[in-house]
Amino acid sequence: MVQILYLIAFTILSILAVANLVRNLIDFTRTNAQESRTNRTSAIVPHPELLDANGNITTEPLLVMRSYSVDDARNRLDALYDASPDHDA
Repeated sequence: MVQILYLIAFTILSILAVANLVRNLIDFTRTNAQESRTNRTSAIVPHPELLDANGNITTEPLLVMRSYSVDDARNRLDALYDASPDHDA
């Protein structure tokens, strides 16, 4: 008897979840269609982080990452740990 109640509860919850998913998907496509219509009529404004100090669009990479060897990373972490105030040498 308890298994039937669990099955009914799970079925109801899954139907509600799928209905909510479909409703959100419809709302999402509707808002995207409205935004694309307004974007066509208005000028394209770049994000402020893509502009340099003069207001020009940057063409250089915004993030440069260096790769470290495992030993170098371990040495840096050990140096941070040794420099911490709670570290008892």
